[in-house]
Amino acid sequence: MGGDHGPGIVVPAALDAVGQDPSLKLILVGDETRVGGELDQHGGSRHPRLQVHHASQSIDMDEAPSQALRGKKDSSMRVAINLVRDQQAAACVSAGNTGALMAIARFVLKTLPGIDRPAICAQLPSTAGHVHMLDLGANVESDAEQLRQFAIMGSVLATVVDGLDRPRVGLLNIGEEEIKGNQCVKQAAKLLSECDINYVGFVEGDDIFKGTADVVVCDGFIGNIALKSCEGVAQMMGQFLREEFSRSLLTRLAGLLAMPILRKLRPRMDPREYNGASFVGLRGIVIKSHGGADRKAFLNAIAVARTEIEQQLPDRISASMTPILQHKEAV
Repeated sequence: MGGDHGPGIVVPAALDAVGQDPSLKLILVGDETRVGGELDQHGGSRHPRLQVHHASQSIDMDEAPSQALRGKKDSSMRVAINLVRDQQAAACVSAGNTGALMAIARFVLKTLPGIDRPAICAQLPSTAGHVHMLDLGANVESDAEQLRQFAIMGSVLATVVDGLDRPRVGLLNIGEEEIKGNQCVKQAAKLLSECDINYVGFVEGDDIFKGTADVVVCDGFIGNIALKSCEGVAQMMGQFLREEFSRSLLTRLAGLLAMPILRKLRPRMDPREYNGASFVGLRGIVIKSHGGADRKAFLNAIAVARTEIEQQLPDRISASMTPILQHKEAV
């Protein structure tokens, strides 16, 4: 029910998903009348692998997380996460209010042993293909131990999604030198160097897109600013290209000649291809779709959830945290 388009996007994307994967079953949680109407419109009302689960409430995109948590216990978001908790569903995918989704998921599902706070992790394009970056806004402030936890979770996620044995993990900083950065980042670097992960040291903002690391770790304040900056630059470049190619008859002709290259470039830069951010660190799988996602983008978010289910991401994160917990207990 959430996002900019609600069932108008989610329902057709769900039909695409079950059409592509004969083993997939989806539960559409929300207002039964509206969801059912969308299914009828798209010819999916009798699909054997689509189930509608009614929820009498929905959460507005600008609603305070605390209000949504306390006052809307039958919201589509809360009901969907309850289904994951009760093992009636293997994952939750939502395009709704990010703060409310995180608050409800953390309250209902709880965090894994050894994880203080969940983090938001998403893929960004890079010259090497893509990079996993976390935290992208769940935690405005994080201490060194929490940054270590983010690094471990990001490393496991990159292994699961990309099949990398030893993904390179970098810590975002204002310079590569050891003397750079605040005390929190320096302390986190010391902790990461002692971890059983492939820590490659500090990385700078431009390294995010150079393929220097497979995972970039930072706190949510910095990560969210970096993410929004990237989105803004991408939109600006797209606008500049359209303006220049439409400036004159000659530039229009140049645009036509460049079209084959632009078509190949578009999938590498298309944000829809990277839709689906993971709430890592929970005792269940929750995927956040961009609120403005279209049909294709939401389909990709469902695919992210499917991959994490198959690879049992929470169990693998929990296993990676076990040595740290054992060491703390020994000390």
